[in-house]
Amino acid sequence: MKQNNTDKSRRAFSAISTLRGSIGEFRIVAILLAGIFTYSCTQVPVVGDEQRTTSNDPIVVGGDGTSANAQVSTDAYKIEPKGPKPQWGPTIDPQMLAVIEKFQSYGIVPYPKLTADQAREEPTFYNALADLLREHNISPRPASLKINHRVIPSKTNQNLLVRIYTPKSGTGPFPVLVYYHGGGWVIANLDTYEPSASALAEKTGAIVMSVAYRQAPEHKFPAAHEDAFAAYQWALDSASVINGDPNMVATAGESAGGNLAVAVALMAKQRNMRLPKHILSVYPIADGDVDSPTYREYVDAFFLNKALMKWFFNLYVPDWEKEKNPLIELVDADLSGLPPTTIINAEIDPLRYEGQLLAERLRAAGVPVERKVYEGVTHEFFGMNALLEEAVAAQDFAAMRLKEGIRK
Repeated sequence: MKQNNTDKSRRAFSAISTLRGSIGEFRIVAILLAGIFTYSCTQVPVVGDEQRTTSNDPIVVGGDGTSANAQVSTDAYKIEPKGPKPQWGPTIDPQMLAVIEKFQSYGIVPYPKLTADQAREEPTFYNALADLLREHNISPRPASLKINHRVIPSKTNQNLLVRIYTPKSGTGPFPVLVYYHGGGWVIANLDTYEPSASALAEKTGAIVMSVAYRQAPEHKFPAAHEDAFAAYQWALDSASVINGDPNMVATAGESAGGNLAVAVALMAKQRNMRLPKHILSVYPIADGDVDSPTYREYVDAFFLNKALMKWFFNLYVPDWEKEKNPLIELVDADLSGLPPTTIINAEIDPLRYEGQLLAERLRAAGVPVERKVYEGVTHEFFGMNALLEEAVAAQDFAAMRLKEGIRK
């Protein structure tokens, strides 16, 4: 969590105040103002015409005039990294780095050297966050939601498990957000991404239906995509069963799930079904190009890097380097006619460039789209609202966009 310019100004003024006797008031103030100006003008490199965010207090969310004071425990400021910033992340937020250091402390063998089953047994970024909060006696505020599970039909002999988050306030019928977790279509589960799903339910006032889709390598492409579509179709047909409104259904997801959120809309268009009211795609996998500018810049980053992404592709889409599919390479799909879309990216993430490219292709196809990049954070930051002010800001922006889009 970055300290704001006011805090930095106070420290700077205190440090030079002892010079008053020999230097004079005017010169001191001039030095101070010059330092503040230099700091405020410092920027990280951008890719193309990106819409950036800052971490000042209050958090400025893009250029649309909205703001959000991060609802993060003040004790979170006590969490600091133990080592220096990594070479791949010179702009990384201190608390973000602390989570990564905690994850690295588990001594996990890199996933590409493991089988999928072995990787699924290892701790995740979610475990690192939870352990770090526990060590500092920080208890995240529980969301005001009712949570239950349901098994819904699919087109296979395996039914789908979904976790349903329903707001305790209001009587419904509620909008329905079909949410797809991340993990490269290979690892992670409903628990890993529960903070994201519960935050979206609470902040949007919608039912969130988190889908446990089949994973690779046991179930290769298009298994996860077909499961994602089956869950969306069930929401359209049966939302009333869970006190949802079938006319207010949107899709959302992170990483691989961000891909699924867009792909489901493409599948609905191809199959002449009603499209979702809105798409929220958080750092989506949108291209098969693992040599993009941000793949090269963040080749060794955490929690996602080039080697890990290639491992995911190899397990889910074994022929990904030879044959292209628009449900994977979203940037090459016919995106015309899709609903309004929100894209969220992290600065320190190999997928940042393809998020920008997807936004550009959507706009070129006539789709209303807003995209924002959150500075100082990495892939998987979105659900870390108990610690990161950037996550709170991103969730608030996502919720605002979803509420506006779903109810139109």
